[in-house]
Amino acid sequence: MAGIIVYVLGKDGEFNKNSLGAISKAAQLAGEIGGEASAVVVGESFDDAKLAELGKYGAAKVYKVTGPEGVAQPVVDAIEKIATENDIKYALFGGGLLGFEIGAGLTARLNWGVTAEATGIRAEGGKLIVERPVLQDSAIVDVAYKGDGGVIVSRLNAFEPNDSIGAAGEVVDTPVEFKEHSLRAKLVARGVQEGADVNIEDADVIIAGGRGLGEAANFSLADDLAASLGGTVAATRAVVDAGWFPYAGQIGQTGKTVAPKLYLALGISGAIQHKVGMQASENIVAINKDPNAPIFEFSDLGVVGDLHSIAPKLTEAIKAKKGA
Repeated sequence: MAGIIVYVLGKDGEFNKNSLGAISKAAQLAGEIGGEASAVVVGESFDDAKLAELGKYGAAKVYKVTGPEGVAQPVVDAIEKIATENDIKYALFGGGLLGFEIGAGLTARLNWGVTAEATGIRAEGGKLIVERPVLQDSAIVDVAYKGDGGVIVSRLNAFEPNDSIGAAGEVVDTPVEFKEHSLRAKLVARGVQEGADVNIEDADVIIAGGRGLGEAANFSLADDLAASLGGTVAATRAVVDAGWFPYAGQIGQTGKTVAPKLYLALGISGAIQHKVGMQASENIVAINKDPNAPIFEFSDLGVVGDLHSIAPKLTEAIKAKKGA
């Protein structure tokens, strides 16, 4: 029986969405390989009742570790101990820089294999096979592990949370003797990244702007349209590099991965590097004056025309429909 453990992050009393998605995926996979999914939380931000809620997402056990929050090495110590004592063979992370750092540490500590940027995982013959894009996301390869276990770091939003999998999880107080070097770093403060208020990962409606907007000031068209729909504005790498929009709102291979119910693209060509970050959107609408723009190949609705005249009219039509 091989278990799967997921490291869970949280902030302001709530668990990270990507961590919850990873637990739900781990629960599905654990059932297929004859094991169970568990979660580990390091820190003192959550009480037992809150930790037990992770059971709804599929965590049969929640390992509660008292220790420094927000730094990698204490988590490496904790997962090493838990995995060794509980026959856990896989560690799954829901993406993010901290996940990469912890995953690298675990790989070295446990002599496990590691796969980053995972977009899919399946069970075969009692083991996990990881799917990840390669060659600038133009192809998907399968990765298997030769050794005793594996570390999997997924892309952000690769897996959707499901809070109807189980009941309350068993909270297990787990004392960990941290290594001396693991306590040399500590989280002093959480910084505020410029544009950090741009929360595109949880948005149901995203209005994304590209080079076709012409200049930074024209992002007001996207702002107005987003306001009328109750959505959030995002951008392509090209306009972020040009300084038109903060990096926090960048979608694509070097930005964030999103999966909104509606993705409306203004002046975006649809390069493969951008496509990989938004192709999971439920409905894709594109407005572009170039009829040969690649984005029309994977849009549900494509509008060929000048976005500078279409977007304001669309905004007004939505407002009129809503009676605003």
